[in-house]
Amino acid sequence: MTAPARVVATVAARDLLCSLRRRHGPLMLHQSGGCCDGSSPMCYGAGEFLVGDRDVLLGELDLAAVPGAVAAERPIGDDAVAVWISGPQYAAWQHTQLILDVVAGRGGGFSLEAPEGLRFLTRSRPFMRAELRALTDAPPLTGVQVEAGVVPPTPGFPVVVADAAEAEAACGFR
Repeated sequence: MTAPARVVATVAARDLLCSLRRRHGPLMLHQSGGCCDGSSPMCYGAGEFLVGDRDVLLGELDLAAVPGAVAAERPIGDDAVAVWISGPQYAAWQHTQLILDVVAGRGGGFSLEAPEGLRFLTRSRPFMRAELRALTDAPPLTGVQVEAGVVPPTPGFPVVVADAAEAEAACGFR
């Protein structure tokens, strides 16, 4: 079995990211765990958040992806949105797929969507046993590895799904 994506985005999240990219340029996300912003996914201009050596790259979202489609290659240029999480928070969430979604409300003060009347929200679903075994053979990259030039593999599953309810189906489990 190919390792499933550790992070996927709903169409609503992808569309908001595309809108933010038009205004702010290339983007990145960091799944925060701090006290001030709760555990909201925070959106920044690419490189505007200092990624730590032990932060974990959950994956890359592809803003050009068609919902439900498996990409033939990694996203490139401004279409690539790296999604990071702190090492300790990853340790707590490594058994789940994170699903980036959007809901009405005000985003975190430092996140680019804050003035939009929408906010990013992370949903999750537990990985199945076979998925966990596949993920064991495909450990995520850390900040120090990415800094050294290691690149993540092309995901073998869709990274954009119609909605959060379809995330499970996108990974081949119904």
